[in-house]
Amino acid sequence: MIVLDLSCANEHRFEGWFASSAAFEAQLARGLVSCPVCNGTEVRRLPSAPYVQTRSTPAAEAPSGRPSVASPQTAAAIAASPSPAPGTATPAAVAELLGALRRMAKAAEDVGERLPEEARRIHHGEAEARDIRGAASRDEIEELLEEGIMVLPVPPLDDELH
Repeated sequence: MIVLDLSCANEHRFEGWFASSAAFEAQLARGLVSCPVCNGTEVRRLPSAPYVQTRSTPAAEAPSGRPSVASPQTAAAIAASPSPAPGTATPAAVAELLGALRRMAKAAEDVGERLPEEARRIHHGEAEARDIRGAASRDEIEELLEEGIMVLPVPPLDDELH
């Protein structure tokens, strides 16, 4: 997965997470990349040093044993949040980011176990673009990412823990 620095026509700067540069270009061409501030789809890539996430960090597990996953819109909004310099995150900053992540996920439509299918339908324009959340296995998440469908494993919501 790569993180790209992006800017919209209104000069809002944000990050986007993509499976690859080719996945970004394909989604941009289809109008699937939008600014989390103004929803503008006229987006350009800014020069940046690439960041590649390794698979060494385990995904957060939902009670079902399957990671909870947020949609591309939610993931882009989370990515647009200011992030501290590497190694400088305080516990309070991490807690604040997790709280924001949980609030965004709670506002998304819960599609449950249908998440991989619904994410593909949205990605291919067969369903309305919207924020969704649900459950998917690690293999399903990897398949979605390989297809250029951006998903983000998130910690379970408080009401999912009880």
